[in-house]
Amino acid sequence: MTDAPFTFDEAARQGLYHAIFTRRDVRAQFKPDPVPDEILARLLMAAHHAPSVGYMQPWSFLLVQDAALRNRVKALFDQANAEARAMFDDEKGAAYARLKLEGIVESPVNLCVTCDPDRAGKVVIGRTHIPVMDEYSTVCAVMNLWLAARAEGLGVGWVSILDPEALKETLGIPERVVPVAYLCIGYVTHFLDKPELELAGWRQRLPLESLVHQDRWGNDAPVDLTPFLKAEPDGH
Repeated sequence: MTDAPFTFDEAARQGLYHAIFTRRDVRAQFKPDPVPDEILARLLMAAHHAPSVGYMQPWSFLLVQDAALRNRVKALFDQANAEARAMFDDEKGAAYARLKLEGIVESPVNLCVTCDPDRAGKVVIGRTHIPVMDEYSTVCAVMNLWLAARAEGLGVGWVSILDPEALKETLGIPERVVPVAYLCIGYVTHFLDKPELELAGWRQRLPLESLVHQDRWGNDAPVDLTPFLKAEPDGH
């Protein structure tokens, strides 16, 4: 067995995988209970410790607590959601209309995570050839927060059906700053056993073995995935 002195102990390791596999995109299960400030601070600290290319740390966190402001964001969602529904054919559109895709008003915490592409200057280590690495780094912060929230017993829902320019105007976000994620956060009545879109029959999880290649695209997976495929852990 390979010596691995930096491996987490069994409880910590299983806790991490449990957070990953039971995390859900929450839309309809929010409770009104407030999130204590100390827990919210832990989530933000976890997000702030995400990896970032060139150590840019391009993220900022905008808490949206005002009820009137949330209602304005909800109106932005309603408009964008109607536009999105019209993009699907009749059968798929009818299924789309039955989905609840946000918890803006119901969740006790709304959080807009943004990216400032100018924070580390014009030329940044690691961003010289892929300009969007600042936004990718911000997504890492979102994922850190999401997993920390699951460990705290909190649900998170990512509302992506929003016009970013309209959202910027509503929240007073500077022109250069990009709104990457609008999140709904709160305690939940329950976590679904499987992702909601899977339960609704919208899409199913792709088989992992079809997504892993070796050396060149299309070559068989380089490792035996069978033991993991049998477990079929769920996450969204």
